[in-house]
Amino acid sequence: MPFRSVRETPKRRMYRLIADFSGKSARSRYDSPMHNARLPDGFGVRVEPTAVTLSGGTVLVGGVPKRMLRLAPAAAEMIGEGYLRVTDARTAGVARTLLDSGLAHPRPMSTPSVTDISVVIPVRNNAAGVDRLLRHLRGLRVVVVDDGSDVPLTLDESAYCLAGLTVVRHERSRGPAAARNTGFARVEQDFVAFLDSDVVPRRGWLEVVSSHFSDPTVAMVAPRIVGYGPAHSQLARYEQMCSSLDLGRHESMVRPGGRVPYVPSAAVVVRAAALREQGGFDESMHVGEDVDLCWRMQDAGWRLRYEPVATVEHEHRIRIGAWFSRRVFYGTSTATLAARHPGKVPPIAMSRSLLATAILVLTLSKVGLVAAAASMVFVFTRLRSTFADVEGRDRLAAQLAVTGVASAIRRVAIALVREYWPATLLAMLLSTRVRNTVVTIAIVEGLVDWFERNDPMGPGPISHLLYRRLADLAYGAGLWQGVIAERDTRALRPILQG
Repeated sequence: MPFRSVRETPKRRMYRLIADFSGKSARSRYDSPMHNARLPDGFGVRVEPTAVTLSGGTVLVGGVPKRMLRLAPAAAEMIGEGYLRVTDARTAGVARTLLDSGLAHPRPMSTPSVTDISVVIPVRNNAAGVDRLLRHLRGLRVVVVDDGSDVPLTLDESAYCLAGLTVVRHERSRGPAAARNTGFARVEQDFVAFLDSDVVPRRGWLEVVSSHFSDPTVAMVAPRIVGYGPAHSQLARYEQMCSSLDLGRHESMVRPGGRVPYVPSAAVVVRAAALREQGGFDESMHVGEDVDLCWRMQDAGWRLRYEPVATVEHEHRIRIGAWFSRRVFYGTSTATLAARHPGKVPPIAMSRSLLATAILVLTLSKVGLVAAAASMVFVFTRLRSTFADVEGRDRLAAQLAVTGVASAIRRVAIALVREYWPATLLAMLLSTRVRNTVVTIAIVEGLVDWFERNDPMGPGPISHLLYRRLADLAYGAGLWQGVIAERDTRALRPILQG
């Protein structure tokens, strides 16, 4: 099934959360007083623009992955034209349900004072970057952690308009997680912003990001990370459009399996109490420590948000060697994350029938076309039954059936040339038919991705295709390197349902 369905009834006070990606009840994660704290009066929520509203507003369908939320008529009336403002306990309950379902986004009304926020900057051998960054942090308290730079970092506080500057040094490099923890230990404020030395925040970013903390259950908020400066090469243009740090232009809650599964620590603001509760970053991890922290916080019941209205610029790696090796490095973290967070980083997650259909379709044979058609009919029938009392069910079921099957096919296609490319390469060497099929898949998928992004500032279609496939090769190489080092294949195992 390409979506999850929940029936909302007045008896349940219009408040039953939807099952999450790992299959656990979402309600069980928010069972402490803090994690279930009421939204304040004046807090607003806006229904996701792409969500489909049916049956007089009592049925909402949308989100990633697709979900259906049924509301009691009284709750639907509160939402009105797609916006709900919290005024009492009932509206706060409905707003919370909408936010936790992923079918609405917050519109907070207040922000912490800058006196409540400190900035921690971990750095190693980038004095120029720190100097540039500090000039964009006017009025803030800053802790800079020199993580074993070859030349010890020295800074003149009087050169910057800061509320305070502390410099701490590790005599030997201990990694970014340890550097952030060292800086955080010097923080006394309620919130801490972690910024890497190669970023430059744009005006107003901190106010927009920190406003989300008016929801007392939010532990972490991240801005969008975009490229710094003009892009003069094809690789630079590709990174401007497809950087692994840029999580896109759509606001989102952060959760595994969703539109935004994690946020990078290159630029993020965290509630200090939540970070202390988790014991900070895991210093044993030199890559993927930010993903690990996100998921530990989520498992503990905290909520995380991605806010693309706020932007921070990042100096992307635009030399092919450094770019490729960084992608490999990121891939090595997947095996560790799969061991620590089972089920959250599968290369493929779908039903067995959809997987079988996708494989048949990717053989580029007539059998595949028949299988795709049969699968769409099957999914349509299941969805039509689910939407039995929903207005316009046939059209909605047909749309979801087509998009669900198409998404499954594409996910398997990407996995063949990304996570599983070493095995795919072996099969290509053994079979001409497989070789021709995989080459076709790699070309078509890359061109479709270029067309979907539709970015006039990006590279041309051929350059985009080349760099996309190189990025997949790099990530896959890192993934297999990590699997071999950890002697753990969970990062390669698909999650199959039904």
